[in-house]
Amino acid sequence: MQQSKHMQNLSSAAPAHFPDGGSGDRLSLLAEGENVLARLAVDLDAQLRFATGELVLTNRRLLARPALQASDLSPHGDKKGEWQSWPLAGGLHLRTTDHAGVGTLDLCDAASLLGRWRFTLSSQAQALALVRAFDAALLRLAESGLAADPDAADVATSADEGVEAAEPPPSTWVLLRLWRFAKPYRHQLLLGLLLTLASTAATLVPPYLTIPLMDDVLIPYQNGQPIDRSMVALLLGGLLGSALLAWGLGWARTWLLALVSERIGADLRTATFDHLLGLSLDYFGAKRTGDLMSRIGSETDRICVFLSLHALDFANDVVMILMTSAILFSINPWLALVTLLPLPFIAWMIHVVRDRLRTGFEKIDRVWGEVTNVLADTIPGIRVVKAFAQEKRESQRFEDANAHNLAVNDRLNKTWSLFSPTVTLLTEIGLLVVWAFGIWLVSRQQITVGVLTAFIAYIGRFYTRLDSMSRIVSVTQKAAAGAKRIFDILDHQSNVPEPANPVPFDHAEGRIELRGVGFRYGSRSVIRGLDLKIEPGEMIGLVGHSGSGKSTLVNLICRFYDVTDGAIMVDGHDIRRYRVQDWRRHMGLVLQEPFLFFGTVAENIAYGRPGATRAEIVAAARAAHAHEFILRLPHGYDSLVGERGQGLSGGERQRISIARALLIDPRILILDEATSSVDTETEQEIQKALDNLVRGRTTIAIAHRLSTLRKADRLVVMDRGRIVEVGAHDELMDRRGAYWRLYDAQQRHAKELLE
Repeated sequence: MQQSKHMQNLSSAAPAHFPDGGSGDRLSLLAEGENVLARLAVDLDAQLRFATGELVLTNRRLLARPALQASDLSPHGDKKGEWQSWPLAGGLHLRTTDHAGVGTLDLCDAASLLGRWRFTLSSQAQALALVRAFDAALLRLAESGLAADPDAADVATSADEGVEAAEPPPSTWVLLRLWRFAKPYRHQLLLGLLLTLASTAATLVPPYLTIPLMDDVLIPYQNGQPIDRSMVALLLGGLLGSALLAWGLGWARTWLLALVSERIGADLRTATFDHLLGLSLDYFGAKRTGDLMSRIGSETDRICVFLSLHALDFANDVVMILMTSAILFSINPWLALVTLLPLPFIAWMIHVVRDRLRTGFEKIDRVWGEVTNVLADTIPGIRVVKAFAQEKRESQRFEDANAHNLAVNDRLNKTWSLFSPTVTLLTEIGLLVVWAFGIWLVSRQQITVGVLTAFIAYIGRFYTRLDSMSRIVSVTQKAAAGAKRIFDILDHQSNVPEPANPVPFDHAEGRIELRGVGFRYGSRSVIRGLDLKIEPGEMIGLVGHSGSGKSTLVNLICRFYDVTDGAIMVDGHDIRRYRVQDWRRHMGLVLQEPFLFFGTVAENIAYGRPGATRAEIVAAARAAHAHEFILRLPHGYDSLVGERGQGLSGGERQRISIARALLIDPRILILDEATSSVDTETEQEIQKALDNLVRGRTTIAIAHRLSTLRKADRLVVMDRGRIVEVGAHDELMDRRGAYWRLYDAQQRHAKELLE
C-alpha cells in the first residue's frame, strides 16, 4: 500500500491505552486523548486469502493494519511497525462496495487511492458502520474547523451498541426524496395547498368579528344603549357563514390530500417491491425476510399516514400561525410581540429533542425488524419447530425480541413524555402573560375589551397550532426513519445489472459456450478456468461430489450471479448482453427443493404462463407424470395447495414443479437434482417423460444418482470447481477415472443398502 502525504507512522504518537480488552502491543497505539469511534475486522488479504487485519477509526485519524497470514503474526496477533495512519482531513473519502460475496473498502483523496481493504460479507455491517462514523467525524471536523477533535466521546464498540452508536440518525431531509413519488400528483397537491389557504383563512374570520360584536354591541348595551339587531344578525350570519365555509373547504382539502397520499404510498410500495424483485440473489442472502416485509409493509404505511394526516396538519398549522401572526401584528404590534415570546424556547426544545428522536425511532425500526424476523423464521418452519419440540425455545426468542423492543420504546418515551408537557406549559405561561399585558393595555385605554377578546381567541388558535407543530416532531422523525429504510432498498444496485444496449433475444438456438469461467463465494474460489461447449439440443449431465461446483455453474448459466472471470456465451453472445428477462424467458428450471405458492394446483403449474389453457396445463402435468395424483386430490386441478406446498408430499411437489417448467416449453432446460425427492418407481416414470422431453432441447441436468444420466449425450465430471472428465457414460466407464470411481461407489452403496 503506497504511502501519501496523509499518512504518518504510528510510532510518532504518544502512547495511550487501546480499549480492546487486552490485545498485546495494541494497548499502546493511541495518543493521549484519542478515542475509538468504530472498528472493522479485515479478514481477506489482497489475493483474497483468509487473513487477519484491522481498521480503527478514532476522533483524530484512521488506523490500518494490513491483513496478514497466520504465519506472519506474533503470538499476540500483531506485527510491529505495520500499522498505518491517515489523519482526518477534508478531501478524504471512505466508500464500500461488494461483489460476489467480497466487500471492498477504499480510502481516497481528491487525486488518488490511498488504501484498499477486502473482507467477507460477514463484516458488512461493521464496514457500513465504519463508513458512517467516518463521514460523521469529518462533518464534525468541518463544522468545528479543527484538524482533529480531541474532545470526542468514546463510543461503545460492542457488536450491537457500537454499530448503533456509529450510525448517524436519518436526516429529516430524506423525506424530500418522496417528491419523486409525489410529482405525478403535483396538480392535486397544488389544489390541496390552495384549499388549505382558503380553509385556514375562513377559520380566522370569527375571532375578527368578535371585535365589533363586543365593542359595538355588547359593551354599549351594558352602558344602556339599545342593541342594533341588524348588526347582530349580520355579525352572527358572518360567523355562521365562515364556519360553514371552513367546514366545506376543510373537508375538500382533507379528502383530496388523503387520496393523493394513499396513491403516493401505493406507488412507493410498488416501486420498492419491483426494485426488490430486480435485485440479485446475493442481496437476499444478506437480509432477513421479516426485515424486508417490515420495510415494505409497516414503513410504507407509516409514511402514508404521515403524508395523509400529519403532513397535512403541519401545513395547515404553518399557514394558521403565519396568518394569525399577521392579523395579531395588524391589530396591536406590542401585544403580538408578547404573544410570540415562548417561540424561541419551544424552537430550542425541538432542536434538542429532534436528534434524540431521530436516533430512537431508527433504533425502534431495527428492533421491530427483529420481532418480525422471529415470526418469519418460525411460522414457515413450524413443522421443524414441532418435530424437534422447540416451541419453548421459539417462544423465548420472541419474548426476548419483544422485551428488547419494549425497552427501546421505553427509553424513547422518557424523552417524549417530558417534551410534550413542557411545550404545553410554555404555551399556558405565554397565554397568562398575554392576559396580564392585555389587561394593563385596557386599563391604560390603549386597546378595547373587544380587541383583547379577539386577541385571546386568536392566541388560542395560535398556541393550539404551535403545540400541534411540536408534537409533529415525533411523527416526522418516525417517517424519516421509515423513508431511510425504504431508500436503503431503492438505492441498492443489483450485482446482475441490465446491459446498456441489450442484444435482441427473440429466438434461442440453445448453443452454450463457457470460456474460462471463474466464480468466487467470498474468498473461496468455487469455479476456476472452466471451458465447455454445449451444442443445441444436446443433453449434458453434471456429476461430481457435493461442493464440486455443479449447482454454482447452473446458477451462473441462469445468471442468478455473474461470473467473476471469463464469459458465458449463448448463441454467440455473452449472456450479460441480453436483458435478464429475455434470457430467462427461454429457460426452464426445476430446483432441488421445489417451491409452491399458496393457490390451486393449476395456478402453480401455470405460474410461468398465467394465460395457459386448462388443456395445456393438463398436458404438462401428464408429461411430468403428475396428472394421476392430481386427479386423486379433492378438487383435482382446483385443489388448494398450502403455503410452500404443505399439503403435498415431496415427490408430488417436485412433479408439479417439473410440470411448471414443461409448460413454458423452454429452449434450454435446467434440472437441478430434479429427481432427488421422488421414489424409485416415480423416478422411472419421470425418466420416461424426460427421454421424450429432452429431444431437440438443450438440457443441463444435475443428479446424484448417476443412473438417471445414462442417456445423456455427454457427462461432465466436476471436481473442486474444475472439469476433470467429459464423455458418454460407457466411454467414461472404460477410462476408469473420476466418473468410474463415483459410479462404483454408488453401486457398492446401493448393494449395502439391499443387504
